[in-house]
Amino acid sequence: MIYFSPAKINLGLQILNRRDDGFHMLRSVMYPTGLCDIIEINQLPREDIPLSFSQSGIRFEADLKKNLCLKAWNLMAAERNLPPVEIHLHKQIPVGAGLGGGSSNASTVLNGLNLLASSPVSPERLEDLAGQLGSDCPFFLYESAMMMEGQGDLLSPVNVSLKGFYLVLLFPEIHISTAEAYGAVSPHYPDLPLRHLIKTPVDRWNGRVRNDFEESAFQKHPLLKELKDSLYSSGAKFASMSGSGSSLYGIFDSAPQLPEEIQKYVIWKGLA
Repeated sequence: MIYFSPAKINLGLQILNRRDDGFHMLRSVMYPTGLCDIIEINQLPREDIPLSFSQSGIRFEADLKKNLCLKAWNLMAAERNLPPVEIHLHKQIPVGAGLGGGSSNASTVLNGLNLLASSPVSPERLEDLAGQLGSDCPFFLYESAMMMEGQGDLLSPVNVSLKGFYLVLLFPEIHISTAEAYGAVSPHYPDLPLRHLIKTPVDRWNGRVRNDFEESAFQKHPLLKELKDSLYSSGAKFASMSGSGSSLYGIFDSAPQLPEEIQKYVIWKGLA
């Protein structure tokens, strides 16, 4: 069986405060995109090999002990009887880009394995298992926009749609450490909650729907600010960094004519 494992973008990302235990409380709308990794999960005929894993596409150095696809298999294998399976990951979402590729892969594998299990777990338990793999993993069990709150572990539906808009994703291959990104942010509560702002028209989001990671990221990596400005000058209704970066996106009314300095960073474009 073939599954499409989507990247996400963050429509606003508010860092509200830092708890005494070091964890940050945040608020963000996560939105699935058309950029996907492809995961194939098939039952193996041999009983002596419980799992075969392989990958292709974008190359990256990865410790298999930290591989979220394998962690997902371990979790589900401990939860239910699984047949021997082979999992192949074809990677198209850049790693460490703020697009949630690894988390998406983990949830996609969980969901696929659950369908092969002798007795599938409930949707609620599946969400619990996804949460053990990462705070944003449960989002990828759904196919719609969700409001993420708390430490990223609280999800609720949000009525926002980019249907009909044209989305451009950029990745300048700048690595930004998540820990470093959080350390550079000054948490604060905004005047208006994101749930209110996101209900306004997209062309009113500029300057209001903000990603709190941008300020420090743009100071350290001026190219990111230049790319965001170029998206706006190319006609974007809204542009932002996704997650802690360094990917950026622009939302357009229709397919834009992009200048050369942007085109070389495009990793996906199409209808949202």
